[in-house]
Amino acid sequence: MFYHLFVLMVKLMNLGCFVNCTSCRIVSSHLTMAGANENIKIWKTKKLIKDFEAARGNGTSMISLIMHPFDEIPRVRKMLGVEFRNAFDLEKKRGVNQQSVLDAITSAQQRLRLYNKVPPNGLVLYTGTIVTDEGKEKKVAIDFEPFRHIKASFYRLDNKFHTEALTKLLESVDKFGFIIMDGNGTLFGTLSGNTREVLHQFSADLPRIYGRGGQSALRFDHLQVEMRHNYLKKTAELATRLYINRRPIVSGLILAGSDDFKTELSKSKMFDPRLKARILNLVDVSYGGENGFNQAIELSAEFLANVKVIQEKRLLRKYFNKICQDTGKCSLGVRNTLKGLKMGAVDILIVWENLDFNRFTLKNNTTGEVIIKHLNKEQEGDQENFRDPTTNAELEVQEKMSLLEWFVNEYRNFGCTLELVTDKSEEGSQFCTSFGGIGGILRYQLDIVADDELNA
Repeated sequence: MFYHLFVLMVKLMNLGCFVNCTSCRIVSSHLTMAGANENIKIWKTKKLIKDFEAARGNGTSMISLIMHPFDEIPRVRKMLGVEFRNAFDLEKKRGVNQQSVLDAITSAQQRLRLYNKVPPNGLVLYTGTIVTDEGKEKKVAIDFEPFRHIKASFYRLDNKFHTEALTKLLESVDKFGFIIMDGNGTLFGTLSGNTREVLHQFSADLPRIYGRGGQSALRFDHLQVEMRHNYLKKTAELATRLYINRRPIVSGLILAGSDDFKTELSKSKMFDPRLKARILNLVDVSYGGENGFNQAIELSAEFLANVKVIQEKRLLRKYFNKICQDTGKCSLGVRNTLKGLKMGAVDILIVWENLDFNRFTLKNNTTGEVIIKHLNKEQEGDQENFRDPTTNAELEVQEKMSLLEWFVNEYRNFGCTLELVTDKSEEGSQFCTSFGGIGGILRYQLDIVADDELNA
């Protein structure tokens, strides 16, 4: 099982070199993510991490080697040479079987010979012997340049592959802080890619302005000023605690509110100057709390143009508008979208990153006919989908593949661009629940009629 996962994985990653040698039981590949957009690169990296985390070796026979861009190939070669000699001496002097370790180190040394220097984003290399679900051993040697800058070098010989550095790459997209203030309290949140997170929220009970005269007016005015000061002070202190860890953890900061608290905070001496320097915009919103947070994200779109959730919202709104206007320039669902792809009509293919459809290649052994079906989890449980409707003959499953993986592999052959979206925004949730998580924006008006051959 693991063997087939790795074979599928390296094909998926647009490999430049692929060796599948069954006789010598080796999976060897040189991977590249060139040409893919950011969302696809992130999805590929997630898939890679998932596959590597599932792999296990028999003893310490798996090498995880990560080099940052300014590291030096000769240093690592020298280090691996020392590791090889130590493993060889251990086997020779103590009789400990180190053959799998020696093989992993040798494989890593061979992969390094492909490079004169570390690529601009760094270098990731995994070699070793994994144990499949059937109990067989398979040798794996995979190297690639990550899609984003690696910050630190890492080496580990273990019974598993270490993917922590790759996971950090997924977290290193720009993170923006949001502070939503009104007379009822403050919300602190962050927006990173498609992920919106509420960090903390507290309530405030500020006194209203009373129409009393004399000493009462002075007393209430003094009370209001003091409580307002304390409110700003608490907000400023929490902002420092939440957004600074030795240095600011956010690339920018949006201050929003329905009152002038945000302006006072931006000018206050209590507000950390490191955060002041990162204020991108002051936004007037109609609400406090999470509703205000959502509105602040919308109103700050021009400042967050590169944040994925904003791009996702714009794309899906464009798609929804075409549906509402009945332009005939959009496809809905698996069946119609696949037919649009076959006709070369799809300009932008939009797919949910967790689409649960699989692509089956089925063969009728009686007639020799090969049938392609696209089924979701529920449809897979219906055995009628695996029988010939005319003869009731059972159809043989020749290949099963995630439809999303198939799209990632094949979308360029249809002359379209592929956009992966989440269900974390309001528009994304609507797209997944109402439209099945797949659709297309077409180049020209097209009346797509359901095609039975697609069997979606």
